[in-house]
Amino acid sequence: MKDYITVIGGGLAGSEAAYQIAKRGIKVKLYEMKPIKFSLAHSNKNLAEIVCSNSFKSNLHTNACGLLKEELRLLDSLLIKIADETKVPAGQALAVDRDAFSERVTKKIKQNSLIEVCNEEITSIEDLAKDGIVIIATGPLTTETLSKNILKITGQDKLHFYDAAAPIISKDSIDFNIAFYGNRYEQEKKKDESTDKWHQRLLEQEHSYINLPMNKEEYENFVSELVNAEVVELHEFEKQEIFEGCMPIEIMAKRGIDTLRFGPLKPVGFDDPRFEKRPYAVVQLRQDDSIASLYNIVGFQTNLKFGEQKRVFSMIPGLQNAEFVKYGVMHRNTYINSPVLLDNTYNLKSNNNIFFAGQITGVEGYVESISSGLIAGINAVQMLKGKEKIMFDEKTMLGALAKYISTPNSKFQPMNANFGIVPELDQKVKDKRLKYGILADRALKSLNM
Repeated sequence: MKDYITVIGGGLAGSEAAYQIAKRGIKVKLYEMKPIKFSLAHSNKNLAEIVCSNSFKSNLHTNACGLLKEELRLLDSLLIKIADETKVPAGQALAVDRDAFSERVTKKIKQNSLIEVCNEEITSIEDLAKDGIVIIATGPLTTETLSKNILKITGQDKLHFYDAAAPIISKDSIDFNIAFYGNRYEQEKKKDESTDKWHQRLLEQEHSYINLPMNKEEYENFVSELVNAEVVELHEFEKQEIFEGCMPIEIMAKRGIDTLRFGPLKPVGFDDPRFEKRPYAVVQLRQDDSIASLYNIVGFQTNLKFGEQKRVFSMIPGLQNAEFVKYGVMHRNTYINSPVLLDNTYNLKSNNNIFFAGQITGVEGYVESISSGLIAGINAVQMLKGKEKIMFDEKTMLGALAKYISTPNSKFQPMNANFGIVPELDQKVKDKRLKYGILADRALKSLNM
């Protein structure tokens, strides 16, 4: 058996796995094909590139993803630590400066003497796994050649769906005669706070979100143009494979005139400062870099053609002169049939020398991918040392996700962290927030035992 572990893919899961292995004194060969070759969605030469939103979601431990982050902090996750270090204002969410985040992860990985970063494309797994342990963390955009090889070693047909990313715009191009800063519900909280305390909180969070209010006519005109705009044509077999958790804005709008008003454009929690009343709809922009010069349009994942994005999204009040730094894109996401193939340590049942990690396993989201990399990395070391694998309690979000992707399910599809996958409490708790708090406390207690 080789005295090192091979990790294929230098994304979020692969980088975390490499760190966890090296932390335990084992050498790592980390293969990343960038900058020799890029996928259609990647452009940054660094490791752990953030492709879509810059948000790692809520930091509250009463939120499932917030709990997962807290569990990862307790287990010394490198990537969550760096996310905390490179965070940008985002209210209760953890959002990062994507360039600073990737640069710092790359620096930490390359500084580690036990990790050798190899910039080359891997197209075959068999030889690597003959006398060594391999973690496949090539992500949802695994190359066609490697995908075919994965099919060969798993003996399964691939599953795939399509994911979408939102546009990013320059803050300097936003019309602040219309736009205003503020987090949802902060204005209501003003009623319960002193004026001084309110203004201080507003100053601390002013760059988190920029809000663009719409009246009924503006909203309905926007929706009409959106649903009729030109999209990038998909093949027939692709049209039913949109992932519900990352719905393109134009598809969402086609579900009904008010769908967006009850979704990403809901006006609840805001007053338009110009009229001191609740707007008909609100588009939110979230800070995307540390100096607050770039903002992404929250919930606006899209498959519109670039010219149509410019035309239609510029109809949003405040964005009439918007400068689009990056247009939204849609790309293929590939994942394996994990419930058949993997156990709850992300180990391939048919070949114990092979682990998978990241979104290719069916965990959906940045933090979820990091968690799978951490578990795969820890257990790859256990396997190399001839020790029993470590399985996390299903009461934890780490363990619940690992159980979800490894439990037979005829309707298996990618899953975010959520409290619906953890065991129920012994007692009934009607208040949802209280219930989630108890579930979170139970998880952290279980992890610390």
